[in-house]
Amino acid sequence: MPADAVASTLPATPPAVEPARRIDETWIRALPKTETHVHLEGNFELVDLLDLAKAAGEPLPGPAATLFDVSTHDASDGSGDLADFLRFLDWECGLVRTADQAARHAYTFAARQTASGIGYTDAIINPTHWGAWAGRIPELFDALAAGLEEAEQDGLAEVQLCYSLLRQQSASEAREVVEWLRDARPRRVVALSIDGDERSAGRVSGRFAEAFTLAQEAGFRRTVHAGESSGPEGVWDAIQLLHAERIDHGVRAVEDPELLRFLADTQIPLGVCPRSNVVLGIYDDWRDHPLVVLRDAGVNVTINTDDPAPLGTTLEADWAVCAETFGLGQDDLVGFARASIAASFADDATKARLEAGLRPSALSR
Repeated sequence: MPADAVASTLPATPPAVEPARRIDETWIRALPKTETHVHLEGNFELVDLLDLAKAAGEPLPGPAATLFDVSTHDASDGSGDLADFLRFLDWECGLVRTADQAARHAYTFAARQTASGIGYTDAIINPTHWGAWAGRIPELFDALAAGLEEAEQDGLAEVQLCYSLLRQQSASEAREVVEWLRDARPRRVVALSIDGDERSAGRVSGRFAEAFTLAQEAGFRRTVHAGESSGPEGVWDAIQLLHAERIDHGVRAVEDPELLRFLADTQIPLGVCPRSNVVLGIYDDWRDHPLVVLRDAGVNVTINTDDPAPLGTTLEADWAVCAETFGLGQDDLVGFARASIAASFADDATKARLEAGLRPSALSR
């Protein structure tokens, strides 16, 4: 369909809604739910970075009070913001040098997820950000698994890992990663992912098709960042070339009615992160975000935080802002919680347990 024809089928702006009374975040925390689009790299709080920088003997790149001010909107398409943000992730992850530090970060991540009432998480980790672990990736994953296992033993939420490739990596590097995943079966790794700046990397899904096919054959789930800083074509590529079972972001799918219909028919979930999209300049304002447009088109949409620490948020806070911005009520949020459980890579028993907590009889207690 020509671009002008596509544009003519879509509203110029999302439909206006009456702002709702803000739903109490305590109620949201109590709602059984999962998070499917959140990065381990984006969960270092300021105190974590201060401690790690001291231990590494490295100075901060700027004043502590403005350390997380990484989104300056220096590019109208958001690409500059995202590139700067990814470089910031390189710096902070590069401070993690020891197995104890990595395990502690994993444990702390599980604790923070639990504090937000998240019962299960598919956490994304891209080892290319963790510069000190080059050449010893298996040791990094052992340390992370140890921290997550200790957390679960202490009654904290279950967290599994999605190993994420970087778009700038080569096809041979990607294949080596998947061969290692297939042969070593590192603990806690359930999926293959790919992330990075779509706009600067271009349409690279073809380069990684072999690796994702190998991952599928080896029994790993597949989740792909697409439709964020580039358009709906990235989502099509992720589905057609990378066998994506879930799309991280995917918001630009709203620009393609045919893709919207396909996503609604197949129920391939979108792991949407409204605050991240606004802060990094994909959309100017929360009210411009297509969250509800996507949902109302029948797409399976979930609400996630992406990188909550540098974005200064929690999952319950973002759900509350969505409710207030889009006029969502408690029934709507129960629907998003149910969608999050269905979209997760949790096993059937975990899904059933979380779903049971969404029954009307359980919610009315």
